Amino acid sequence: MSGLGRGLGALIPNKKVVSEAINTENKDLLIDDKDRVLQVSIDQIDLNPMQPRTTFNHSDLEDLISSIKKYGILQPLVVTKQGSRYELIAGERRLRASKIIESKTVPCLVRKADEQEKLEIALIENIQRENLNSLEEALAYKKLIDQFNLNQEQVAQKVGKSRSTVANMLRLLDLPAEVQKALIDKKITEGHARVIAGFDSTEEQLDFLSKIVEYNFSVRDAERESRSHSPRKSSKKPILDPATESVKEELREALATRVDVKKKAGKGQIVINFYSDEEFNDIVNKIKN
Repeated sequence: MSGLGRGLGALIPNKKVVSEAINTENKDLLIDDKDRVLQVSIDQIDLNPMQPRTTFNHSDLEDLISSIKKYGILQPLVVTKQGSRYELIAGERRLRASKIIESKTVPCLVRKADEQEKLEIALIENIQRENLNSLEEALAYKKLIDQFNLNQEQVAQKVGKSRSTVANMLRLLDLPAEVQKALIDKKITEGHARVIAGFDSTEEQLDFLSKIVEYNFSVRDAERESRSHSPRKSSKKPILDPATESVKEELREALATRVDVKKKAGKGQIVINFYSDEEFNDIVNKIKN
């Protein structure tokens, strides 16, 4: 589906135009049926099986319920027709909140969409509203890749992110269950998880997770600590001079991956880490450009 990277704007018409079309008595001014807001019975709407979001924050839902009670649903849900029923594409939180307050109908826009488009639209809506946790987002990317034969570059284009960002998100799915749970429970952030992913063994990853939680490390603290956290080496790593350390951080930010610098007497190595063939190609292109 083209244009998804631009967001939901292409799917949802201008509110002013919709309002004018609905309120006018002149049929000649009515917009196309696909842009009309319909009141659909809640009992006729089935959930989107491709919805990437699996957890719903109770307090956030309570806030939404209060808002709907006071102002109604300001943004229509997006649905697709399935026989005599409708299937939700975007707006599950609004639908859930409406069910709780026992609304009979909800405002909907009806769209045609295949399975891939249902996932793409739901994914982008959640990303734009920052409703997905990191693992839900990563799982949605993986579903696009596995079920619809997209590569990381194509996924990145659809959601409006860089390929390295998508690659780093996918790496989170390889982390131990304990690390993933800590991420979901917000004991650590995505930045912490990316540092943990840089360790080779599950044992090292779990040990470092415990350290982050115990000492309440910031992401930058975790990055500094990870450079000296290696049970395979007993000798101390040489401390880089401030100028070299600054350059290393700039490289890390520019390449969106872990960068190590080994320097002694004006000589040394710059080690750039990558975790997939696509991430390798992305880094090479960045260096070339």
